[in-house]
Amino acid sequence: MVSDDGGSKNSLLKKILGFGYWVQGLRCFPWMAVNFYLKDGLHLDPSSLQILMNSANLPMVGKPLYGVISDAVYINGQHRIPYIAIGVLLQALSWLAIALLPPSTMSVSVISLFLLLSNLGASVVEVANDALVAESGKVPTTSKKSETSSSSGQLQSFVWMCVSVGGVLGNLLGGMVIKKYSPQFMFLSFGILLVFQFFVTVAVREKSLNLPKSSSSSGIRKQLSELSLALRRPDIAYSIAWFAASFAVVPILTGTMFFYQTQHLKLDSSVLGISKVFGQLGMLVWGSVYNAKLKSVSPRKLMSMVQATTGALMLSDVLFVNGTYLKMGIPNSVYVVIFSGLLEILLLFKALPFTVLIAQLCPRGCEGSLMAFVMSAIALAMIVSGYLGVALASYTGVTGEDFSGLPKAIVIQAACTVLPLFFSSWVHSDTKSSQVQKQKNKKKN
Repeated sequence: MVSDDGGSKNSLLKKILGFGYWVQGLRCFPWMAVNFYLKDGLHLDPSSLQILMNSANLPMVGKPLYGVISDAVYINGQHRIPYIAIGVLLQALSWLAIALLPPSTMSVSVISLFLLLSNLGASVVEVANDALVAESGKVPTTSKKSETSSSSGQLQSFVWMCVSVGGVLGNLLGGMVIKKYSPQFMFLSFGILLVFQFFVTVAVREKSLNLPKSSSSSGIRKQLSELSLALRRPDIAYSIAWFAASFAVVPILTGTMFFYQTQHLKLDSSVLGISKVFGQLGMLVWGSVYNAKLKSVSPRKLMSMVQATTGALMLSDVLFVNGTYLKMGIPNSVYVVIFSGLLEILLLFKALPFTVLIAQLCPRGCEGSLMAFVMSAIALAMIVSGYLGVALASYTGVTGEDFSGLPKAIVIQAACTVLPLFFSSWVHSDTKSSQVQKQKNKKKN
């Protein structure tokens, strides 16, 4: 009976996480409309668009604070589900406001405010969901088999694939819908979905999720102290530092490439949507392959491999911009769908082995705050990366009308991408596999 009850609770947890991460992946649906709304509706140039889009991610930097609060402050005896509900509600209000307010009231400052509110809600939801994933891995198990399964990253792989499925659907629908309907329709549709998610979330009681029991909240001061102690551990601190730096040093040219593909190449929005779908499918395949074949491989090795592959593929973009592939008979649309879609998402492949590593290293009791700190570091790194991309475009003379300096910008971008490989030793090696090997050696002796 106990086993059956535990199984049903784990099933409910998986459903809640699966739906939550699926909606999280589906966020690309309204954000695709934001790109076109800013370009065509508010007539922003590439640099302004990229600055606004990156600045909208500033609430993500506050994730450690949200994590500490969710770890320490309980609402009606719960400290994950209420925060998911609050975050979903903030997102719903922001997207519905953008959709329903008169267009005459919409300016750059107004839409920036609502995008900030949406990302604030999304960051709170992500913190609570990531904490649930990390916390569920701490649940004591009665069998060695289930313990191995829990620690091997199975749940991380599952939620990763849910995000990917949501991303595939969001990008596929986004590319088609933006051709027939206004951006406001896309904002309204996603806002309604968030309202549904809110009611689903508030109907769940946290005690039904089979999480580790805690008698009471530990207090924010104590939680900050525990987070500080965790971050002083070299294995955690150096791993996070490398991971954040591996994003921050790479100048991203998303705004420039968006204008290059839509303004210069005149590619249809459906091509861009399918391109992003291809990238999300790559993430989905990566999650499946990791879960089946790569869980025993050192996270350091996997992340270094992804970083090196990304740098190499970036050089392919130089040939694309120079028209080499077009001369070979490969249409621009085909290249954008296959290579650009994959390249745009490839750096994120590092996230799966890294979150598994951090979940293993994370001390019990500060799962939410530590995972939130990690995601905050990534968000800040990607904001820095976006600003560096604007600086790089300015340095190479790339504008919304002149893309002659784009090949030079891409070469510099690729060089920056391989820099983190020189200090990849900062990433903590997989001690779990080494301990298993030591135990095998002892048995042999």
